[in-house]
Amino acid sequence: MTRKAPASDSLFQAPEALKPLAERMRPASLDEMVGQRRLLAPGSALRRAVESGRVHSMILWGPPGCGKTTLALLLARYAEAEFVAISAVLSGLPQVREVLAAAEARFGQGQRTVLFVDEVHRFNKAQQDAFLPHIERGSILFVGATTENPSFELNSALLSRCRVHVLEAVSAEDIVQALQRALGDEGRGLGGQGIRVDEARLREIAGAADGDVRRALTLLEIAAELAADEGGEITEATLVQVLADRTRRFDKGGEQFYDQISALHKSVRSSNPDAALYWFVRMLDGGCDPGYLARRITRMAVEDIGLADPRALQMALEAWDAYERLGSPEGDLALAQVVLYLASTAKSNAGYVAFKAAQADVRETGTQDVPLHLRNAPTKLMKQLGYGSGYQYDHDAPEGIALDQTAFPDAMGEREYYHPVERGLEIKLREKLDRLRAARAAARGGKA
Repeated sequence: MTRKAPASDSLFQAPEALKPLAERMRPASLDEMVGQRRLLAPGSALRRAVESGRVHSMILWGPPGCGKTTLALLLARYAEAEFVAISAVLSGLPQVREVLAAAEARFGQGQRTVLFVDEVHRFNKAQQDAFLPHIERGSILFVGATTENPSFELNSALLSRCRVHVLEAVSAEDIVQALQRALGDEGRGLGGQGIRVDEARLREIAGAADGDVRRALTLLEIAAELAADEGGEITEATLVQVLADRTRRFDKGGEQFYDQISALHKSVRSSNPDAALYWFVRMLDGGCDPGYLARRITRMAVEDIGLADPRALQMALEAWDAYERLGSPEGDLALAQVVLYLASTAKSNAGYVAFKAAQADVRETGTQDVPLHLRNAPTKLMKQLGYGSGYQYDHDAPEGIALDQTAFPDAMGEREYYHPVERGLEIKLREKLDRLRAARAAARGGKA
């Protein structure tokens, strides 16, 4: 049976007007939540569990302001459980043990506890392990919130006892809906204050919030305070002041960081200069070190362009040098231009593949002796031992290549690692190597 959310309680009533707008407008039911349509759609597994009060321990993974704390609060309301929140940033193991002991006491009296752990990925292994027996006994409904990939940041033991729910950044359209609700709500929001704002301005606020509902409501509250002194209308001039210092979501060293550099690299590889430039600018806008980007761009030139366009590596190094000399923002343009070039030019990973294949052969075949004919023979003794014997000086051979002479260890025979692609300069390299390899095989008479 679906449980109806309680009409009121201290968590959602804000008797103090001192609370920020974002806190006052925190949804009091699932129907008030914006975004997360996939996760909380009518009839979805999670929604049915929440509304029935039969909730389970879980990890909520998503960006800031997407509703993780609100969902945890609603879990407690629908389950008629005590809500306790701790932060992994502020709480140590003694505080964790104290909270767990109190939860055990409530459990003995027949009341469950929803324990919300914000930034749970910041807890170490010992702190994470402290929750395990309590989750197993059911004395707590554990709800961990994280902005980082749980696969990398949380213990497998904790993950095995929780279900991971992925929350998404809230769309601008959904954020506009939340802003409109705040403007019209006379009890918790700005309704009755005479604040006027058109939809275009609301969309501008929503865009600046970058998927974060809490941030959007904070920006609206600031704008409303400024507008109160200007006849109650939030104008473009008002938003210029409010949004002057806006920044994008970008966690240096976090998953978003690596997702974006991955997107940049793959856009270059896909020969999509427009997308590559977009991700490059996104990372700069988020505060990424241009020096780091210069290093990764150079890697792209080596790994994905290779010998299809040998100019690419030189251009990447020159752009890096230009940035080092000019700094930001002037040097950023040099990096942007080389990103455009790398994405536009011919691609080949044949060199990369050849390198990996040679590495694999070296590991597999071990330490092979250098063939006698390839060895240096600076002394009489070494010559007597056969060092250098039979070596053919290629410059003296027809066409400058001793075709019947092998350069591999005797036990290995001839190997082929490098297979140029039919793109860029490698078209010519492939034609030459195909002719050369065929001629070498013919000259050696089928010998390995």
